[in-house]
Amino acid sequence: MRVLGMISGTSHDGIDMAVVEFRQDATVLRGTVTYHDTVPYSQQLRADLVAALPPGRVGAADICALDTRIGQAFADAARTALAEVPADIVCTHGQTVYHWVQGTTALGTLQLGQPAWLAEATGLPVVSDLRSADIAAGGQGAPLVPVLDRMLLAPETGRGLCAGALNLGGISNITVLPPGAEPLAWDIGPANALIDAVVAADPAHTDGFDRDGLLAASGHVDEQLLAVLLKEPYYDLAPPKSSGKEVFHAAYVNEALRRAGVRPVLEDLVATLTALTVETVARTAEEAGLDVLYVSGGGVRNPVLMRGITDRLPQVRVHTTDALDTPSDAKEAIAFALLGWHTLHGLPGNVPSCTGAGGERVLGRITPGTTPLTLPGTPEVRPHTLVLDGAGT
Repeated sequence: MRVLGMISGTSHDGIDMAVVEFRQDATVLRGTVTYHDTVPYSQQLRADLVAALPPGRVGAADICALDTRIGQAFADAARTALAEVPADIVCTHGQTVYHWVQGTTALGTLQLGQPAWLAEATGLPVVSDLRSADIAAGGQGAPLVPVLDRMLLAPETGRGLCAGALNLGGISNITVLPPGAEPLAWDIGPANALIDAVVAADPAHTDGFDRDGLLAASGHVDEQLLAVLLKEPYYDLAPPKSSGKEVFHAAYVNEALRRAGVRPVLEDLVATLTALTVETVARTAEEAGLDVLYVSGGGVRNPVLMRGITDRLPQVRVHTTDALDTPSDAKEAIAFALLGWHTLHGLPGNVPSCTGAGGERVLGRITPGTTPLTLPGTPEVRPHTLVLDGAGT
């Protein structure tokens, strides 16, 4: 089965896509990544999306319009991918616009990007709304990538290593896989979210992010501000836990500046926010007792961030997921391709020890394509290991 996985993450800058051809061999699932790419949102759609995100206030008409426009953007991106390689189904995460959490309890989640536009554009069945079933079962609805991490890192844990998988998107999240024990996973805190917020607010920097870490590299860490930022109560909550831009946005930085009583130049502010990500990730890895850490996401392209994590964790072997034939900029899209495969085969996609759900659940809902829907059936043996060939371009 060939699955097109699609996601726009908390950086909300575009659509990551990966087509994976899955073949099951008893308890081993083999996958070939035949395609991966990123399609940026249009400037206007991204601006309207940013305006709708917390702490912005929007009405039902705005949400309806964004649901359609994001769905159409995903449909256009899918057509681009399928013009290069074929697929049998599409699995879309869509775009999170709100993740409703009180303390350590997730009460709801909202992803936009109406899947009917994808089904109509491609003619294929579409799996969507993958977080809600886990939340209804008492979980956080996040992270969902542990289904991939557990299968991908099975050889590491089999050798007795404590392995970690870290994603550096807008939010940093980690899966910890101790040998002989159930995995744990949670959102650590901001990865690029706060950096992007302050860079985007500066009219002199039209990229909206710290390209190649140049701003951080030219700045100095404000230790007083960093100390204030590290006092965030979220960091002290026990997992499972999840967060997002409902907490970590530009107004959050302004409040921290007020409490610290400082007003650093942009370069020093970005250096400090980068140090915040490094420190929260490093503390997490140390407390977990990791032997090896595989990193993915947009933060991989920030050498200051990656060097900071590596230097801060001399006892941990740090690699990107490319070492596992899993392109680091496409890992989440690959994860959603895997989730789509699980859903179509009637297999659970959540990992309850990671999300806190009351049990395993088959995730998502299926929008039929333009032909009658035929399901492949549940395999007699459930795969436990994933071997990827990251051959796509």
